[in-house]
Amino acid sequence: MPSSLPPGLPIVPDGTGDDSSETGPFPMSEDEFEAAVSDALDRIPPDLARTMTNVAVFIEDDYTPQPGEDPDTVLLGLYEGVPLTERDSWWDAGSLPDRITIYRQPILDLCATREDVVEEVTVTVVHEIAHHFGISDERLHKLGWG
Repeated sequence: MPSSLPPGLPIVPDGTGDDSSETGPFPMSEDEFEAAVSDALDRIPPDLARTMTNVAVFIEDDYTPQPGEDPDTVLLGLYEGVPLTERDSWWDAGSLPDRITIYRQPILDLCATREDVVEEVTVTVVHEIAHHFGISDERLHKLGWG
């Protein structure tokens, strides 16, 4: 994985065209990628996993920028929902599950080896789950889970 790109962050290409260190995209089947995501989820400590409520994890090929976003934005993962720290007593009443999406192609595009993919998937999964617990991007960067 290129050292200039931090793991788990939204990435906007800088337009420099210096791809000399990249050999991606790493070829990995959808089933292999799904297994990497499943393994990353299995690595979450059981006590912590039990506190995750009403969360669904999805894998999609790529992120489509929303209206008003930079059309070149690339995401590796996305948390959509209400963090546990922001839920009130009414939250449970008919709330849809929180959604974590892991984007396959951008991760494969960044990685040169299977080990890189597994590491990036793990960092991205942890990063998005941390958002479910109300941990900000700023705090995640300080903790090394950027």
